Amino acid sequence: MSGHSKWNNIKRKKEKTDAAKAKVFTKVGREIAVIVKMGGANPNENSKLKDAIAKAKAANVPNDNIERIIKKAAGDGEANNYEELIYEGYGPNGVAVVVETLTDNRNRTAGEMRHYFDKCGGNLGQSGSVMFMFDRKGIIDIEAEGKDEDTVMEAALEAGAEDFTFDGDVFEIVTEPNDLGAVRDALEEKGYEFLVAEVQYVPQTMTAIDDEEAVTKMEKLIDMLEENDDVQNIWHNWEMPEE
Repeated sequence: MSGHSKWNNIKRKKEKTDAAKAKVFTKVGREIAVIVKMGGANPNENSKLKDAIAKAKAANVPNDNIERIIKKAAGDGEANNYEELIYEGYGPNGVAVVVETLTDNRNRTAGEMRHYFDKCGGNLGQSGSVMFMFDRKGIIDIEAEGKDEDTVMEAALEAGAEDFTFDGDVFEIVTEPNDLGAVRDALEEKGYEFLVAEVQYVPQTMTAIDDEEAVTKMEKLIDMLEENDDVQNIWHNWEMPEE
C-alpha cells in the first residue's frame, strides 16, 4: 500500500526520564479532565473521553491514575477554566509547526509561544498560516515484534483503516479522524495493544535543515515547547536526521 512512513521520523521524542514522564502524565490528565467536563465521565457516551483514555494508556499512564483523574474531574469545576487553543508558526528554515495547547490564561500562553518562536529564529503565524500543510489523520501504531504483517494488515483494513505501513519495527495504521475510535476498538477486541492511538496532524511534505546552527535552534524550539505546561502536542514537518 502507499507509504505514509514519511512522518515516522517526526514522532514526539520518547520520554527518557521520570520527570519527563511525570510531565506527560500531567498533560494527559489535564486533557482528560477538560473532556470529562465537556462531555461527561462515561467513555461509552463520550467518544472524546474514550479516545483520551486510549491515548493515556498508550503513554503508559496507569489505570488507577486515569480513574482518579476522571473521578476528580467529574466533581471538580476547576477544569472549566481551560480552553483549547492551537498556535501555528514557522521554525528555522521555514519548518512548519503546529502547537496544541490547553490554557487557563490565553494571554500568558500566546506571549510564551511568541517568545519561543522568536528566540529560536522562527515566527508565530496567524491561524491557517501553516495548517494547510498538514492532514488530520487518526494514527495507530502497533509494535511489530512477534506479529504477522499480513494478519495485522487484514485486521486493520477489515476494521475500516484507510492505509497501513510497516517500517520494520512498527505497524502504522491510518484512519480518517472520525474512524479512529471504531478501528482502535475493533483491533483492541482482537487483543492488540498500541504504542500510539490518537488523531495527529500529518505533514504533506517534509522540510530538511542543513545548517547546524539552525538544527540546534529547531531542537531548542521543540524542547522549549515540550517543557511548557500548557502545550499538549507539537506537530512539525522537520525531516529530522536519523541520529
